[in-house]
Order: sequence, then C-alpha cells, then structure tokens
Amino acid sequence: MAKLIQSIRGMHDVLPDDSHRWQAFEAIIRQLMATYGYKEIRMPLVESTDLFCRSIGEVTDIVEKEMYTFEDRNGDKLTLRPEGTASCVRAGVQHGLLYNQVQRLWYSGPMFRHERPQKGRYRQFHQFGVETYGIATPDIDAELILIGARLWKQLGLKGIRLELNTLGSNEARTEYKKVLVDYLNQHKELLDEDSLRRLTTNPLRVLDSKNPAMSEMLDNAPTLFDHLDEESRQQFDKLKTSLEATGVEYTINPRLVRGLDYYCKTVFEWVTDDLGAQGTICAGGRYDGLVEQLGGKATPAIGFALGMERILSLLEAQQEQKADSVDVYLVLLGEACELKGLQLAEGIREQMPEVKMITHCGGGSMKSQLKKADKSGANIAVILGEDELNNKQVTIKYLRERKDQKTVGFNELATFIAA
Repeated sequence: MAKLIQSIRGMHDVLPDDSHRWQAFEAIIRQLMATYGYKEIRMPLVESTDLFCRSIGEVTDIVEKEMYTFEDRNGDKLTLRPEGTASCVRAGVQHGLLYNQVQRLWYSGPMFRHERPQKGRYRQFHQFGVETYGIATPDIDAELILIGARLWKQLGLKGIRLELNTLGSNEARTEYKKVLVDYLNQHKELLDEDSLRRLTTNPLRVLDSKNPAMSEMLDNAPTLFDHLDEESRQQFDKLKTSLEATGVEYTINPRLVRGLDYYCKTVFEWVTDDLGAQGTICAGGRYDGLVEQLGGKATPAIGFALGMERILSLLEAQQEQKADSVDVYLVLLGEACELKGLQLAEGIREQMPEVKMITHCGGGSMKSQLKKADKSGANIAVILGEDELNNKQVTIKYLRERKDQKTVGFNELATFIAA
C-alpha cells in the first residue's frame, strides 16, 4: 500500500464545513472596503528575494529565519511572499500608480513564513491588508484605525483594544537608538540571546521583547517620546484628537515598535486577551520612506494587515458558530422524476439565485434520501415521486418544524419557497 501523503506542517486545508466562515468573513471585508472607497489589488505569490531584503530589512527574523526562498531554473533567487506591503509597493511603483497620486488599496491572500506552527500562527497563513499612498496628514491614519474599529463591530467581536505609538522621523529614531543602546549596554547581563543580537542590528526590537525577566528593565528604558521631532509630535497629537472625536478608545504603548524596518511615525496594534500569547490580531503603521527605498519617488504611505486565521479563531472563541446549511433539499424518486426535478430546480435558481438548494443525485429510496436531506440542514424537503409527477405537484416535508406535509403545484413552487 502506498504511503499516505499529508499536508505540509503548518499548512492547513480549509474543509467544507469551515469554508462558509471564510466566505462570510471575506464578504464582510469586501463590502466594508467598498463603503470607504478602497479598490482591490492582487499581487503574485512569488517575488524577487531582493524585494523583501530591501523592504523588511536583512537583519529581521523574517528575512534571516522565516522566508521560503529558492532559485528557479534561470538561477534567479525567488521568495514566497511573507507579507503584502512590499509587494503592494512594488506593484504600485512598477505600474505608475503612486507618484503624485492618492491610492486607497486592499488585498487578501496567502502569505508564507517558516515559523514554529502554533494556534493562530501557521506557515501558510492568510492576510487581509489595507494600504494608502499619497496622503501625509494624520486624518488618513485615523481613517485606517476607524476601518478596523468598524470591522470588529460588524463581526460582533468584543474586548479588542487599540494600542498606539509613534516612532518619529528617521532622524529622531537615529538619535534615540544611540541613547537606547547606551542604556541597554548598562544592563547587558539581563539581555537574552535574541536581544543581544538585536542590540547591534535593530535595537528598537529589544523593546518588543516578551521575556518577563527583562520586563522591569525595559519599563525603565528611555522612551522615544522624549526624542521626538516636532513634526511627528504634532502629527501624533492630531491623530489622538481625531480618535477621541470619533469615540475610538486607545492606550499609548511606548514599547510598541513593530517588527519591520520600514515603519516610521504612527504605529498601532489591535490586541485581545482571548487568544493567549498570540494576542495581536491586526497591526500597522506609516512607512513614508518605503516607496523611495524600492525605487519610486518619495511617497507618504500607511497601512495595516490582519491575520484572517486569528480573526476566525477569535470569532470561534467568542461566538456560537452556525453551520452553513441549505434551504431546500429536492428528493427525486425515479428516472422521470429526476429529469423533471432538474428542470424545476433550474427554474427556481433562475428566479431566486439566493436560495441554497441541493438536488439529490445518485438515486436511492425515499428513506435514504430524506436522511441525507436532514443531514444537509435543509429547512424543507421537496419530494417528487410518481404520483406527484402525474399530478404536476410536489410534497413539502418540514424538517425543522412540527408542521403537516402539504402539496404545492409546479407553478407555485418558486412562490412558496420565496415565502
């Protein structure tokens, strides 16, 4: 017997009983983005490795440890995309969408990182992202945060907190890094292995450490707020004013730095306590220098992304999930009834495309077909046997209510289902 081939570790199938949850979530996203005037963009799964080295940063965990990178037959170094922002910027620059223009874009699809699989963190995961280009003022920062707040409301999610910070300008961060490195060197004996490595490559990431042994020392570290440039300070104050005016609650988290090199000024995360250690469900911020860094003209930009698996896990934890069921199951007894049943079913679908209906295929007794009808979750079974066919009618059997069976003529069937 041949060895069973299974899915790759950290890459999961979405089975039929779960796919309706994805479809419902995706429909909400699509409608939400339309209400804010955003347009969808779709990028390739595979990009040049250099794109991510230049954008994310060569000394980040993603580039150093997590990317799926390979050489193709031409010897070109390619990578399965680990995130969407760099691809979106590349597409915008390549197709002339960004310079002296305002673009509001969104995308969704699979991303790939070779991480240790755990709940809410997979090697193939699905990301929904929003990116805006050409607006330097903090009102667009507020709009992106409001989109997140409205999404949680439409999904019915509870207990989600907004954490906010500013990283200032590149010049301000450069000066702050010197002060921070000096402080961390004074407490070098408390730093873990990852932090010691980041001390010389990306010291701001040390602030993001979750190591409890370092918590008190990091709480006492000098803050970036004390080294902000005036423009970044004013922009952050305006953002806070906008959020307060629209009723969005937030907490300032001075240790929030994000994990990618391209962020500047505003950064934010939406977090929950219902998913254990993987509490961040949505994160983003400004990356005003990235377009120029990737070969385009200087363009202000801000975006956010959320992990769709994490949102679905949170929905499952907070809500009772309803199974995706059909409305009508058509029971057909005999070849003549099967033929007429197909005609009836297509007529109903033509008139009412929103009705979910299964037409039984494969034959079988009435008992076996009714069992399948019940298992499908349908509200009613529409039975077409020889007697019904001769009388040009069907029998309606209620599967979820205690009601007597009734007969309905062929011509009235669509009206009956609609009612």
